[in-house]
Amino acid sequence: MGSLRDVATRANVAVSTASAALNGTRPVAAETKRRILAAAAELGYRPNVLARGLVSKRTRILALHYPAPSGGFGLTEMQFATGAAAAASELGYHLLLSPENADPLDELRYLTGTGLLDGVLLMEVRLDDERVALLTEQNVPFALIGRTRLPERLWFVDIDFARLGADVVAHLTGLGHRAMAFINHTRDAYAGEYGPVVRIGEEIAAAAAAAGVSYVDGFDADTAEQGRAALDGLLATHPAVTAVAVFSDQAAVGVLEAAEHRGLHVPGDLTVVMVLTSAQVAGMFRPRLTTLEPPSLELGRRGAQMLIEQLADDTAGPPPGGELVPCRLVIGDSSAAPRHDSAEVRA
Repeated sequence: MGSLRDVATRANVAVSTASAALNGTRPVAAETKRRILAAAAELGYRPNVLARGLVSKRTRILALHYPAPSGGFGLTEMQFATGAAAAASELGYHLLLSPENADPLDELRYLTGTGLLDGVLLMEVRLDDERVALLTEQNVPFALIGRTRLPERLWFVDIDFARLGADVVAHLTGLGHRAMAFINHTRDAYAGEYGPVVRIGEEIAAAAAAAGVSYVDGFDADTAEQGRAALDGLLATHPAVTAVAVFSDQAAVGVLEAAEHRGLHVPGDLTVVMVLTSAQVAGMFRPRLTTLEPPSLELGRRGAQMLIEQLADDTAGPPPGGELVPCRLVIGDSSAAPRHDSAEVRA
């Protein structure tokens, strides 16, 4: 691996110019910087992050702080990290993934105390998230994928949950369903008031009320066993329900098993729709599930970009209201018009 001096010689520039181009300590002409980067790539040169930080007061290291849910990480969750890492890399930053399921606040306090982070990207945001207060107090730049109860003065990007609720209900009523239910995550799965769990429940209920359809919730589930129990309890007390939206992938397994055990055909007797599940995961089910797919890659990318925008301009203020991104309805084989005799079959 070549040295900085080797890179400067290959690019025919001074060592100080090569250092400035690679470390970002001062502007370098575009063509000169291109030659320097090409020379560094040819020689396999990689700047020493800590040494660069001593000069520029920037380490170009970011942390994605992601308190691990009780069910662990799935493909849908990892797409957020993939998008953030790609955007950070494109802008010359390294992204450290920091999952933590013991005490997220202690872990974050430790990370920021090392002095190696330029900023932090927060995920799994709660409505009243203590990490926001900690980073604000420590004057550490941060951005959120998600939002708190009062996010107006924060840098954040989040799912448009009002649009999601409207899209779920519009899809089901468009098929002719007039009685629907939502099986949310349990509150035990996420400590505190987890933003998506609260907002999805509120927005689907509001959209159902606006559409004038019968709506049932409160049968929450995180596991396959809980999903089976949730559907059995739901249909035992509300046999008129013809469509069910489900948040948890694992709970959806149990919902489909319970439907099969009761002799129900999906979607002929019961329509099942996922929310915030990637199309790739929904496609693994049989039947292939209809889903409101989260814009995971886009949210991850935009969150990292927002954080780096702050670092590039210390005077930059938060974007008014942050940014909300809609989900994408991906039609599978699990949603269809209700049969006239389906309520009798379920009963």
